[in-house]
Amino acid sequence: MPSATSGFTLYGDVPGSGAPSGLSGVSHSTVDLPTGRIELVHPRGVLEQIYEQNFGQGGTEPPYWAQPWPSGIELADAVARANVTGARVLELGCGLALPSLAAAQGGARVLATDQAPGALAFAAHNARRNRIRLEVAQCDWSDPWSAIAGAPWDLVLAADVLYHHDRLDALGALLPRLVCGTGEVWLADQGRPPARDFLAACERWATVSTSDTAHSEVSVHRLRRHTATGRHGLG
Repeated sequence: MPSATSGFTLYGDVPGSGAPSGLSGVSHSTVDLPTGRIELVHPRGVLEQIYEQNFGQGGTEPPYWAQPWPSGIELADAVARANVTGARVLELGCGLALPSLAAAQGGARVLATDQAPGALAFAAHNARRNRIRLEVAQCDWSDPWSAIAGAPWDLVLAADVLYHHDRLDALGALLPRLVCGTGEVWLADQGRPPARDFLAACERWATVSTSDTAHSEVSVHRLRRHTATGRHGLG
């Protein structure tokens, strides 16, 4: 996996990103997983900001990344129940990076990516807070050099990214470039309307299997390339 000197930040805050400093105006959440407890620090009042910005209708992207959503929690639980020891794991659109933290806690080598510098700052802070080794990198799906540089990955994670936005086409083009052989993509989704068409398009290159979670609205979709033979042991 690329090192911190190639544009990645290891186990620390992101320079120039508004990294948590003094941690004023934050909330704390605790998530208990099969691999252990993870404590999250995240901005306070996120839902109010999202509503105030009318879900981005005014042209400003709301800070969706700043809230622990059910899909992220359920994906983290699925990862924590899998055998990821020694696996190379990438998370796309990581936000607070709970699935990444679960994977790293389970013994994986993990790179958490997001296009929002603030998300990376909190992801790195939470890794340090929980004494979990994590790499973070900024990644725009239209120019995904940080994700592709480490490909192929054993496991690619993304939680609640299949909603209406202008980057879904870029995500669909990116995913098959990230895994090969026994590599898998795990997408957690809370029944967002675009998910069905997106997953149907992915069936051109991958076999898609879906499983329920403890949250009635959240499913985890597992994608494997049609050419894959055997398993890495995830699952």
